[in-house]
Amino acid sequence: MNKNTVLAWATTIMIIMGLLLIGLGAFRYNDIAGWGFGAVGVGFLANAWVFNSLKGRV
Repeated sequence: MNKNTVLAWATTIMIIMGLLLIGLGAFRYNDIAGWGFGAVGVGFLANAWVFNSLKGRV
């Protein structure tokens, strides 16, 4: 497993976790905690975007 494969797996896992956290914030927690889950989910997606852009450059 080379560096690009590791970054691809990390990107995939972070996208899944980001969408899961956004879904939890939108559908499970209707109070102020939902905003926190949504913000963390967006952060996961932003981090996955960075990992995806690093593929081939590292």
